[in-house]
Amino acid sequence: MTNVSPTIRRADPRLHVMMFLQYAAAGVYIPIAARFLSAEPGVGGLGFTDGQIGMIMAGAGAIGAVTAPFLGGQVADRYFATQRCLGALLMAAGVVKLVMAHQQTYWAWLWLSVLGAIAYSPTTALSNSLAMANLTDPKRQFPGVRVWGTVAWVAVAWAFPMLWLQTDLRLQWLPPFFAGELLPDAPARMIDSVKVSGVLAIAYGLFSWFCLPHTPPKRDAVEKLAFAKAFACLRRRSLTVLVAAALLLGVIHSLYFLQTSKFLAARGLADNYLMPAMSIGQISEVVVMAFLGAMLGRFGFRPVLLLGAFSYVLRYLIFGMDGLPLSVLVASQFLHGLCFACVVVASYIYIDRAAPEDVRHSMQTVFMLVVSGVGSLIAGPFNGLLAQWCTPAGGVLDYSRFWYTAAGVGVV
Repeated sequence: MTNVSPTIRRADPRLHVMMFLQYAAAGVYIPIAARFLSAEPGVGGLGFTDGQIGMIMAGAGAIGAVTAPFLGGQVADRYFATQRCLGALLMAAGVVKLVMAHQQTYWAWLWLSVLGAIAYSPTTALSNSLAMANLTDPKRQFPGVRVWGTVAWVAVAWAFPMLWLQTDLRLQWLPPFFAGELLPDAPARMIDSVKVSGVLAIAYGLFSWFCLPHTPPKRDAVEKLAFAKAFACLRRRSLTVLVAAALLLGVIHSLYFLQTSKFLAARGLADNYLMPAMSIGQISEVVVMAFLGAMLGRFGFRPVLLLGAFSYVLRYLIFGMDGLPLSVLVASQFLHGLCFACVVVASYIYIDRAAPEDVRHSMQTVFMLVVSGVGSLIAGPFNGLLAQWCTPAGGVLDYSRFWYTAAGVGVV
């Protein structure tokens, strides 16, 4: 007897727009944040240390992820429609970003980053659960929706430096397909990406409030504390194993964003090419996610997760090799697509399938709490301590030792 797959309805186009805006708001500044935060004030940067950058980017994100199940998941699962929660949180995060972009001191950036993360962190899980709640076959359809977030990350990563960091722009045949003269105050102009992020977050919040499909809460659920039931689900062996593995990968995933822009700049890549070079990883995400549904259907979750974990190890081994041409380091960004899609996106899909229907929002945010929250909480100080350990007295950071250590965590 031949099994014929049922016809799958096309996803609501509003979900594609939602994912595009979700990742455009973050992608416009996260890849280069470490660069402008660490650059010396004399060239327009803020002059923060590796430990301070770790606290701003990873530590603040950890606090946001810890609060997400209570602020986002509980409210969306029990009290208010998901699109309303999403809209309110995004508009609050956007306002914080606009204020933060005008600050110069470490403590101002740290506390505003914490406030911004508390507002923004739940939106990743809420956008995932809202999308899957409005799909007929999430396992097959969600990668096609989520890929629009990757498209957004690439679009802003190419558009921002092209429009704002260089002049005398001209086309060329090789990636990133344009070349120009880097403006002398590029690190200072990079900080403007945070302002753009704030504007995009506010626009996205308004779109969520007024335009996204109505996704009501489960008011009649027996367990009123949705996050408590979600935490209880972690007693299931499959979820425990998934979360434990994803936690370690979450730590080294954070290291990628904390150090890669600085690393590539130290290897000689010009500031105006940092975002396009790192966006190669998102281009590969598009390719991988086009096949992710089929890969999960054919091989199952475990082999796909192992492929993602191995990709983390391979990428950091390549990063750690001295003497490799800059072009090889840039090309190795392609592995990021396998890392992200085969671990993070596959985990989102598994969580949605494994979670009880009345706590799906909370289950997504609990997963984010453990991976992004605890993972980032570890990654922040780990980044500072590891950088200190890899820097001889009066010397420069030994990136080989740094990246080989990250690869070792991936092996574990």
